[in-house]
Amino acid sequence: MSTVTTEGTVGLGLKRVSASKLPDPNIKQADTLAILVDISSCIGCKGCEAACTQWHDLKPPIYPHGESKKMFFAGYESGPGLLPDLFMYMRFQEGETEKGVTWFITKYQCMHCGDPGCLKACPSPGAIIQYQNGIVDFDHSKCIGCKFCLSGCPFDIPRYDANNKPWKCNFCVDRVSAGLEPACVKTCPTNALHFGVKSEMLMRANKIVEGLKKRGFEKATVYDPPGVGGTGYIYVLPHGDKPEMYGLPKEASISPWISLWKGPLKVFGAIVLWGTLIGAFLQLILFGPIKVGKKKEG
Repeated sequence: MSTVTTEGTVGLGLKRVSASKLPDPNIKQADTLAILVDISSCIGCKGCEAACTQWHDLKPPIYPHGESKKMFFAGYESGPGLLPDLFMYMRFQEGETEKGVTWFITKYQCMHCGDPGCLKACPSPGAIIQYQNGIVDFDHSKCIGCKFCLSGCPFDIPRYDANNKPWKCNFCVDRVSAGLEPACVKTCPTNALHFGVKSEMLMRANKIVEGLKKRGFEKATVYDPPGVGGTGYIYVLPHGDKPEMYGLPKEASISPWISLWKGPLKVFGAIVLWGTLIGAFLQLILFGPIKVGKKKEG
């Protein structure tokens, strides 16, 4: 597996860095990039999943479709979910709609939030970075393995390896920085994935939704939750009233506890710590060290 560090990335300006002040605001802003996932055109071939695995040189375990000594797994999915060596996978869920039984197929990976909860929760300076183009990535050399990033992610994305290092989709940042499209987009055979500037992807998504509504999908919608500042992966959902059937939270937002403990509680803790240290210092200066008397025998 490969990852990109801040020191090794060329041509990508930083927008945010975990547990650090923002980079120079005078840095030229780049266009925010996005991948549009048109679920109405997806056939569930898992070509994107295979391309992601191949490009990142991942070796996820092969799960048996049937009963084995270790586990039971059956279905169209490649496994039970994301793994440290499986950055994205295709979800298949059957559900009832007004049109009858329908497959809810979803491309599932890190959403690259505009306001990343993982970055907000991370206490290690530089362990999580957000580039000017919106891509969110890890710098494993600075990660302390605390797993706070998972607590800040409303999509339950990062997966940890044996060394407690988190892994997830990095938007093929190496390909994108070289002017190429992400591997998943490159391999899609049905044109269900589109890559480009986010504003253009939203325009395309809205046109697809209009077409779906003319075809009878009255509740079709674009999934780009404002609670996380929008996402780098935006979805066209034919059944937009049931995002949970696609494995997507209806109201995706960052837990208020993240802002609380990184804000007021952090200040309060610092005040208590320094107050204790100052009190101990004054005790030593004014009264000298505390002497422990001997116990009386008797």
